[in-house]
Amino acid sequence: MILSDFDLRNYIGSHRLVVKPFEEELVRENGLDLRLGNEIGIHNPELKEDFVLDPSNEEHLKREYIVTKDNDRLVIPSKSQVLLTTQEFLEMPDNLMGFVELRSSWARHGLSMPPTIIDAGFKGDVTLEVINHSNHAIALKPSVRFAHIIFAITMNRVSKQYSGSYLGQRGVRTPKPL
Repeated sequence: MILSDFDLRNYIGSHRLVVKPFEEELVRENGLDLRLGNEIGIHNPELKEDFVLDPSNEEHLKREYIVTKDNDRLVIPSKSQVLLTTQEFLEMPDNLMGFVELRSSWARHGLSMPPTIIDAGFKGDVTLEVINHSNHAIALKPSVRFAHIIFAITMNRVSKQYSGSYLGQRGVRTPKPL
């Protein structure tokens, strides 16, 4: 079952779902808008086309992205992929999960974002993987509504809440070794 705006207000009002900072205008008909934080992770320009990334190599992963914080503008270069973060910190209960998607207005500018699943029990900011398909750079401003999360109730409470390496993340979190 997907939560309606009524259900979301109930979950948030009773602190079963925590959204910080919360503003009423983020609540939509059947979900919650998420705003951009002020961090961006851009692929390291020193890693040229002949570099082969090994996702299991921690040293490679440390060099893959350059993360900058406290930006007043987030520029996504043409034909590139970046990591962004939400302004909102979420605390999911043990019977609720979420599907995060890009708001369609941004897709109309040439951006896309693979769907992100938020597991029951997750706590943290949400890292967003965003691709700019357009022929020009796109500048975004922190605090703009950028993504949308739809919450679904699980049939039963999960017996094992999310406990992965992204638990409690704040800001952009780069990939972990696979």
